[in-house]
This record gives sequence, structure tokens and C-alpha cells, in this order.
Amino acid sequence: ESNPNSQERLYKYFYGYGMNVALRFSKTNIEAEEILNDSFLKVFNNLNQYDTSFPFKTWFRKIIVNTAIDYFRKQKRYNELFSSNEADVDRHVEDLEVNEPDQDDDVLELIQQLPPAYQLVFNLYVMENYKHHEVAKKLGISVSTSKSNLSRAKVKVKSLLLAKNKNAGKIKGHG
Repeated sequence: ESNPNSQERLYKYFYGYGMNVALRFSKTNIEAEEILNDSFLKVFNNLNQYDTSFPFKTWFRKIIVNTAIDYFRKQKRYNELFSSNEADVDRHVEDLEVNEPDQDDDVLELIQQLPPAYQLVFNLYVMENYKHHEVAKKLGISVSTSKSNLSRAKVKVKSLLLAKNKNAGKIKGHG
């Protein structure tokens, strides 16, 4: 039996956390809201499946991630997003260290600028700690496509970061 009062409290309590996760998988706040609201709906409809021996936050996060993937699957051209052409991938890109951007708007902004396919793979691999075979299975792509998209995402994030730092330097220099 659902209790609207409890649902409202749960929604308010986990909204900020859920929004942080959803924003990483979206391009806009509106997309993130959609993903988050769909996620809360799934939570309320499937509360009986929640295993209380695990933290709620972990279960909720998994629902948000899966909802985000579903959201992108529903978008037209989903299958066209993933390119498996690896010829232009630099195999020696050193690993990019990115911390969980709970409050780091700069990193979030960079992740949101990635093309959708790169964004999904980057988030699943780097932020959610999935292995490439798990990413491939979740997204219905090959392991090599997952690896090449991650590599390209890292290159893109690095170049965005460099450009951002270069611009920040220019602004500081003129102070």
C-alpha cells in the first residue's frame, strides 16, 4: 500500500542526490527532471522489490542510471549514436582522473557537453564503475565500441578542460 506522505518525504529527501546523478546523463535540467521523475515513479511502483539489506541510495542510483539509458534508447537515432570506427582513436591517451562531481559544476558541465554516446559510456564506466563488458551489454554495443567511445570521451573532456583553463587564464590575466 502506497503512502503519499511517505512518498513525498522520500522524494524531497533524495531529490538533490537523484538530480546530481540524472544531470550527468542529460544535456539539460529539463531532461534530468524527466529522468529523475521517471525514476521516482519506478521506485514508488517497485518499492516492494527493494531489498532492505542494501542501502536505498544504491538501489535508487541504479534505477536512475537504467532510466537514463532507457531515456536515450527512446530518443530517435539511438543506434546511430554509437560508432565503432576505431581507426582514429589514440590508443595512448593517458587515463583521465575525474572525481565524482557531486558538487563539481565544472566537471558536470564538461560531461554534459559530450555527444550522447560518449556521455553514456563515460558515465557508466568512469562514474558508475561498470566494466566495458557490462557497458556493452547495457547499451547493446560491442566491447570495442564501448572502449573507443570511452577513449574519445576522455579526449573530448581533456580538450574541453584545456580550453576552459586557457580561457580562465585569459580572464585572470586581464584583472
